[in-house]
Amino acid sequence: MGRRLEGYRALVTGASSGIGASLARQLAARGCNLVLTARREDRLRQLADELGPKHGVDVRVVQGDLSQPGAATALFERTEGEGLAIDLLVNNAGLGAWRTFVAAPWEMHETEIRVNLVALTHLTSLFLPGMVERRRGHVMNVASIGAYTPCPNFAVYAATKAYVRNFTEALDHELRGSGVRAISICPGGTKTEFFMVSGQRIKASGDKMMMSAERCAAIAVRKMLAGRRNVVTGWLNALGMWLLRIVPRAWMPWVAERTLAMTVERPAANALHG
Repeated sequence: MGRRLEGYRALVTGASSGIGASLARQLAARGCNLVLTARREDRLRQLADELGPKHGVDVRVVQGDLSQPGAATALFERTEGEGLAIDLLVNNAGLGAWRTFVAAPWEMHETEIRVNLVALTHLTSLFLPGMVERRRGHVMNVASIGAYTPCPNFAVYAATKAYVRNFTEALDHELRGSGVRAISICPGGTKTEFFMVSGQRIKASGDKMMMSAERCAAIAVRKMLAGRRNVVTGWLNALGMWLLRIVPRAWMPWVAERTLAMTVERPAANALHG
Protein backbone atom coordinates (compact mmCIF):
# COMPACT_ATOMS: atom_id res chain seq x y z
CA MET A 1 0.00 0.00 0.00
CA GLY A 2 2.98 2.33 0.44
CA ARG A 3 3.02 5.26 2.84
CA ARG A 4 0.58 5.02 5.71
CA LEU A 5 -1.45 7.93 7.06
CA GLU A 6 -2.13 6.91 10.67
CA GLY A 7 -2.75 9.96 12.83
CA TYR A 8 -3.92 12.05 9.87
CA ARG A 9 -7.47 13.20 9.29
CA ALA A 10 -8.83 14.06 5.85
CA LEU A 11 -11.86 16.13 4.95
CA VAL A 12 -13.31 14.86 1.66
CA THR A 13 -15.98 16.92 -0.09
CA GLY A 14 -18.32 15.33 -2.62
CA ALA A 15 -17.68 12.03 -0.87
CA SER A 16 -21.05 10.38 -1.50
CA SER A 17 -20.08 8.78 -4.82
CA GLY A 18 -17.59 8.59 -7.66
CA ILE A 19 -14.05 9.88 -7.25
CA GLY A 20 -14.84 11.35 -3.82
CA ALA A 21 -15.99 8.03 -2.36
CA SER A 22 -13.04 6.26 -3.97
CA LEU A 23 -10.60 8.78 -2.51
CA ALA A 24 -12.13 8.17 0.91
CA ARG A 25 -11.58 4.43 0.47
CA GLN A 26 -7.97 4.92 -0.60
CA LEU A 27 -7.22 7.16 2.37
CA ALA A 28 -8.97 4.92 4.89
CA ALA A 29 -6.98 1.94 3.60
CA ARG A 30 -3.83 3.87 4.55
CA GLY A 31 -5.10 4.43 8.09
CA CYS A 32 -6.38 7.99 7.63
CA ASN A 33 -9.32 9.17 9.75
CA LEU A 34 -12.04 10.92 7.76
CA VAL A 35 -14.65 13.63 7.71
CA LEU A 36 -17.01 13.00 4.79
CA THR A 37 -19.30 15.68 3.43
CA ALA A 38 -21.80 15.88 0.57
CA ARG A 39 -25.49 16.57 0.02
CA ARG A 40 -26.66 12.94 0.30
CA GLU A 41 -26.30 12.00 3.95
CA ASP A 42 -27.61 8.45 3.50
CA ARG A 43 -24.79 7.59 1.12
CA LEU A 44 -22.21 9.18 3.39
CA ARG A 45 -23.39 7.07 6.31
CA GLN A 46 -23.27 3.90 4.21
CA LEU A 47 -19.68 4.73 3.29
CA ALA A 48 -18.79 5.52 6.89
CA ASP A 49 -20.29 2.22 8.05
CA GLU A 50 -18.16 0.45 5.44
CA LEU A 51 -14.83 2.15 6.05
CA GLY A 52 -14.77 2.55 9.84
CA PRO A 53 -14.95 -1.15 10.79
CA LYS A 54 -12.99 -2.34 7.75
CA HIS A 55 -9.93 -0.17 8.34
CA GLY A 56 -10.23 0.71 12.03
CA VAL A 57 -10.45 4.45 11.36
CA ASP A 58 -12.69 7.16 12.78
CA VAL A 59 -15.17 8.41 10.17
CA ARG A 60 -17.41 11.42 10.77
CA VAL A 61 -20.27 12.50 8.50
CA VAL A 62 -21.34 16.09 7.91
CA GLN A 63 -24.20 16.70 5.47
CA GLY A 64 -23.89 19.95 3.57
CA ASP A 65 -24.47 21.72 0.27
CA LEU A 66 -21.44 23.72 -0.80
CA SER A 67 -23.48 25.70 -3.30
CA GLN A 68 -25.12 27.50 -0.39
CA PRO A 69 -23.64 30.67 1.14
CA GLY A 70 -22.01 29.99 4.49
CA ALA A 71 -21.62 26.24 3.88
CA ALA A 72 -17.81 26.31 3.97
CA THR A 73 -17.77 28.31 7.20
CA ALA A 74 -20.31 25.97 8.80
CA LEU A 75 -18.18 22.96 7.86
CA PHE A 76 -15.06 24.55 9.32
CA GLU A 77 -16.83 25.52 12.54
CA ARG A 78 -18.24 21.99 12.88
CA THR A 79 -14.79 20.38 12.67
CA GLU A 80 -13.27 23.00 14.97
CA GLY A 81 -16.08 22.52 17.47
CA GLU A 82 -15.44 18.77 17.58
CA GLY A 83 -11.69 19.27 17.94
CA LEU A 84 -10.90 17.67 14.59
CA ALA A 85 -7.63 18.92 13.11
CA ILE A 86 -7.72 18.49 9.33
CA ASP A 87 -4.36 17.42 7.88
CA LEU A 88 -5.60 16.65 4.37
CA LEU A 89 -8.20 18.75 2.59
CA VAL A 90 -9.68 17.03 -0.46
CA ASN A 91 -11.70 19.53 -2.49
CA ASN A 92 -13.47 17.06 -4.76
CA ALA A 93 -17.05 18.39 -4.95
CA GLY A 94 -17.85 19.66 -8.42
CA LEU A 95 -20.70 20.32 -10.83
CA GLY A 96 -20.98 20.65 -14.57
CA ALA A 97 -23.81 21.59 -16.94
CA TRP A 98 -23.52 20.32 -20.53
CA ARG A 99 -25.24 22.93 -22.68
CA THR A 100 -24.35 26.13 -24.46
CA PHE A 101 -23.76 29.10 -22.20
CA VAL A 102 -26.80 31.05 -23.44
CA ALA A 103 -29.10 28.03 -23.06
CA ALA A 104 -28.50 27.79 -19.31
CA PRO A 105 -30.05 30.11 -16.72
CA TRP A 106 -27.74 32.24 -14.61
CA GLU A 107 -28.66 30.21 -11.51
CA MET A 108 -27.06 27.13 -13.08
CA HIS A 109 -23.83 28.98 -13.87
CA GLU A 110 -23.80 30.51 -10.39
CA THR A 111 -24.14 27.11 -8.73
CA GLU A 112 -21.22 25.74 -10.74
CA ILE A 113 -19.06 28.70 -9.80
CA ARG A 114 -20.03 28.52 -6.12
CA VAL A 115 -19.16 24.83 -5.81
CA ASN A 116 -16.23 24.46 -8.20
CA LEU A 117 -14.48 27.73 -7.43
CA VAL A 118 -15.79 29.70 -4.45
CA ALA A 119 -16.29 26.83 -1.99
CA LEU A 120 -12.95 25.25 -2.94
CA THR A 121 -11.08 28.50 -2.38
CA HIS A 122 -12.95 29.31 0.83
CA LEU A 123 -12.34 25.88 2.36
CA THR A 124 -8.66 26.16 1.49
CA SER A 125 -8.46 29.56 3.17
CA LEU A 126 -10.13 28.16 6.30
CA PHE A 127 -8.20 24.91 6.76
CA LEU A 128 -4.76 25.73 5.33
CA PRO A 129 -3.55 28.03 8.15
CA GLY A 130 -3.89 25.20 10.68
CA MET A 131 -1.83 22.88 8.49
CA VAL A 132 0.88 25.50 8.10
CA GLU A 133 0.90 26.08 11.86
CA ARG A 134 1.33 22.33 12.48
CA ARG A 135 3.84 22.14 9.60
CA ARG A 136 2.21 19.14 7.97
CA GLY A 137 -0.60 18.51 5.55
CA HIS A 138 -1.84 18.33 1.99
CA VAL A 139 -4.44 20.15 -0.08
CA MET A 140 -5.77 18.04 -2.95
CA ASN A 141 -7.92 19.94 -5.43
CA VAL A 142 -9.73 17.90 -8.07
CA ALA A 143 -9.70 19.72 -11.41
CA SER A 144 -10.13 18.08 -14.83
CA ILE A 145 -8.37 17.74 -18.16
CA GLY A 146 -10.87 20.43 -19.10
CA ALA A 147 -8.49 22.75 -17.25
CA TYR A 148 -6.15 22.57 -20.25
CA THR A 149 -8.48 23.82 -22.98
CA PRO A 150 -11.66 25.81 -23.67
CA CYS A 151 -14.59 23.36 -23.79
CA PRO A 152 -17.69 24.25 -25.83
CA ASN A 153 -20.91 23.24 -24.04
CA PHE A 154 -18.86 23.03 -20.83
CA ALA A 155 -17.64 26.63 -20.95
CA VAL A 156 -18.15 27.55 -17.29
CA TYR A 157 -17.12 24.12 -15.99
CA ALA A 158 -13.83 24.11 -17.90
CA ALA A 159 -13.11 27.69 -16.88
CA THR A 160 -13.56 26.84 -13.20
CA LYS A 161 -11.25 23.85 -13.55
CA ALA A 162 -8.58 26.01 -15.22
CA TYR A 163 -8.81 28.22 -12.14
CA VAL A 164 -8.42 25.21 -9.85
CA ARG A 165 -5.30 24.01 -11.63
CA ASN A 166 -3.61 27.42 -11.72
CA PHE A 167 -4.60 28.30 -8.16
CA THR A 168 -3.26 25.00 -6.85
CA GLU A 169 0.06 25.16 -8.67
CA ALA A 170 0.66 28.72 -7.43
CA LEU A 171 -0.38 27.69 -3.91
CA ASP A 172 2.07 24.80 -3.84
CA HIS A 173 4.86 27.15 -4.89
CA GLU A 174 3.96 29.55 -2.07
CA LEU A 175 3.99 26.69 0.45
CA ARG A 176 7.63 25.76 -0.15
CA GLY A 177 9.37 24.96 3.13
CA SER A 178 6.11 24.99 5.13
CA GLY A 179 5.70 21.22 5.47
CA VAL A 180 2.44 21.47 3.50
CA ARG A 181 1.92 20.60 -0.17
CA ALA A 182 -0.85 21.22 -2.70
CA ILE A 183 -1.71 19.07 -5.71
CA SER A 184 -4.24 19.43 -8.51
CA ILE A 185 -5.69 16.22 -9.91
CA CYS A 186 -6.86 16.38 -13.53
CA PRO A 187 -8.96 13.31 -14.41
CA GLY A 188 -10.15 12.60 -17.92
CA GLY A 189 -13.31 10.62 -18.59
CA THR A 190 -14.11 8.65 -15.43
CA LYS A 191 -16.90 6.15 -14.78
CA THR A 192 -18.93 8.11 -12.25
CA GLU A 193 -22.42 9.61 -11.98
CA PHE A 194 -21.18 12.83 -13.59
CA PHE A 195 -22.53 11.86 -17.01
CA MET A 196 -25.34 9.56 -15.92
CA VAL A 197 -27.14 12.07 -13.69
CA SER A 198 -27.47 14.44 -16.64
CA GLY A 199 -29.05 11.74 -18.81
CA GLN A 200 -26.04 11.44 -21.11
CA ARG A 201 -25.35 7.99 -22.49
CA ILE A 202 -21.75 6.87 -22.64
CA LYS A 203 -20.93 5.39 -26.03
CA ALA A 204 -19.38 1.94 -26.27
CA SER A 205 -16.24 3.50 -27.71
CA GLY A 206 -16.20 6.05 -24.92
CA ASP A 207 -16.65 3.43 -22.21
CA LYS A 208 -13.40 1.78 -23.28
CA MET A 209 -11.60 5.10 -22.93
CA MET A 210 -12.91 5.84 -19.46
CA MET A 211 -11.06 5.12 -16.23
CA SER A 212 -12.65 3.69 -13.10
CA ALA A 213 -13.06 6.03 -10.14
CA GLU A 214 -11.04 3.57 -8.03
CA ARG A 215 -8.04 3.71 -10.35
CA CYS A 216 -8.25 7.49 -10.61
CA ALA A 217 -8.29 7.82 -6.81
CA ALA A 218 -5.39 5.40 -6.37
CA ILE A 219 -3.27 7.43 -8.79
CA ALA A 220 -4.25 10.67 -7.06
CA VAL A 221 -3.26 9.52 -3.58
CA ARG A 222 -0.04 7.90 -4.76
CA LYS A 223 1.07 11.02 -6.63
CA MET A 224 0.12 13.25 -3.71
CA LEU A 225 2.34 11.26 -1.39
CA ALA A 226 5.12 11.38 -3.98
CA GLY A 227 5.08 15.17 -3.80
CA ARG A 228 3.67 15.95 -7.23
CA ARG A 229 2.13 19.38 -7.91
CA ASN A 230 -0.17 18.49 -10.82
CA VAL A 231 -1.24 15.11 -12.16
CA VAL A 232 -3.24 14.08 -15.21
CA THR A 233 -4.59 10.62 -14.41
CA GLY A 234 -3.84 7.91 -16.96
CA TRP A 235 -1.11 7.78 -19.59
CA LEU A 236 -3.52 8.32 -22.49
CA ASN A 237 -4.94 11.47 -20.91
CA ALA A 238 -1.43 12.69 -20.07
CA LEU A 239 -0.33 12.11 -23.66
CA GLY A 240 -3.33 14.02 -24.95
CA MET A 241 -2.60 17.01 -22.72
CA TRP A 242 1.04 16.97 -23.81
CA LEU A 243 0.01 16.95 -27.48
CA LEU A 244 -2.21 19.98 -26.87
CA ARG A 245 0.99 22.00 -26.61
CA ILE A 246 1.37 21.83 -30.37
CA VAL A 247 -2.29 22.53 -31.17
CA PRO A 248 -2.95 26.16 -32.16
CA ARG A 249 -5.06 27.91 -29.54
CA ALA A 250 -7.76 28.68 -32.10
CA TRP A 251 -8.24 24.95 -32.76
CA MET A 252 -8.56 23.89 -29.12
CA PRO A 253 -12.34 24.36 -28.76
CA TRP A 254 -12.90 22.19 -31.84
CA VAL A 255 -10.55 19.49 -30.52
CA ALA A 256 -12.30 19.49 -27.14
CA GLU A 257 -15.76 19.31 -28.71
CA ARG A 258 -14.81 16.41 -31.00
CA THR A 259 -13.11 14.50 -28.18
CA LEU A 260 -16.19 14.74 -25.97
CA ALA A 261 -18.43 13.69 -28.86
CA MET A 262 -16.41 10.47 -29.13
CA THR A 263 -17.26 9.64 -25.53
CA VAL A 264 -20.91 10.52 -24.88
CA GLU A 265 -24.11 11.25 -26.73
CA ARG A 266 -25.65 14.62 -26.09
CA PRO A 267 -29.07 14.31 -24.40
CA ALA A 268 -32.20 16.02 -25.59
CA ALA A 269 -32.34 17.98 -22.35
CA ASN A 270 -29.44 18.80 -20.05
CA ALA A 271 -29.37 19.15 -16.31
CA LEU A 272 -27.02 20.19 -13.58
CA HIS A 273 -24.93 17.28 -12.48
CA GLY A 274 -21.84 16.41 -10.50
